[in-house]
Amino acid sequence: MQPMAGMTTPHDVRTTVLTGAGVLALATITVAGCSHGRQPVLTQQAEAHRLAAHLRVQFTHAADASNRAVMADTDEASGTAAHDAQQATQTVLQDIDALHRVLDDLGDRTEAGQLDRFTARFEEYRKLDETILPLAVENTNIKAQRLSFGPGQEAVNAFRQALEAAVRPLASTQPRGDALAARALAALLEVQVMEARHIAESDEAAMTRMEASMTASEAAARQALEGLKGLRPAPDGSRITAAAGALDRFTAVNAEIVTLSRRNSNVRSLALSLGRKRTVTAECDDLLQQLEDTLAQHHFSATR
Repeated sequence: MQPMAGMTTPHDVRTTVLTGAGVLALATITVAGCSHGRQPVLTQQAEAHRLAAHLRVQFTHAADASNRAVMADTDEASGTAAHDAQQATQTVLQDIDALHRVLDDLGDRTEAGQLDRFTARFEEYRKLDETILPLAVENTNIKAQRLSFGPGQEAVNAFRQALEAAVRPLASTQPRGDALAARALAALLEVQVMEARHIAESDEAAMTRMEASMTASEAAARQALEGLKGLRPAPDGSRITAAAGALDRFTAVNAEIVTLSRRNSNVRSLALSLGRKRTVTAECDDLLQQLEDTLAQHHFSATR
């Protein structure tokens, strides 16, 4: 029996039902694909942005802490700042590894290339910091300056007082005593002046010349002191002995100052920080800014 026009057969009903089920299944698969495929991509993109921002913050923190270590004027302050710089540097390395993994999963080759360029420049930054931070923590120039202003100055004051006391009774009978005492004191003050220049000097040849001049001035002070001993009537022997002791203390302090100054840790760390490292730091920061900008443009256009 032929179905009448307009009538729906059981076969048609089954076909319609099956077709509807197929559409529903396809829709379910599509929704599932959006929920289980698209969402992780968005999550990874968000994580890439977060890591790039955190990487830049930690790099800035590392650079600032390194500068604080160089500029610090105490061992404690420079040591704390150096530790902060090293910790931030380790965090930067961790962020680089994590961001590389995310970018590889996303297939973002442009951003991965930018991160590689930053990593190469950051390696140069790390090598510079590995030289700068130990120097900054040593603080040899600062220690030399403190010795000069402290024990060194105390020895000079004791030398002056002992000389003045020794020649004072001879002022009317032996005027040459005043001249010899003045010569001895002037020679010692010349050494003090050269100490300050030596501490700030970075050129080794110049430091060598200063050291020769200091040695000559010290010899002149001792020669003048010996001249005082030979005066007749002789000055107060105990005062001359006190002056000689003060001169010996000054000479010992000066030798320590020269040794510390020769190390030049503060001068060298500052020169490196203001020189090549400043350039490398700026380049690193520019590369991170470019990476953040590319991530923003790429991922924004991908989600539109």
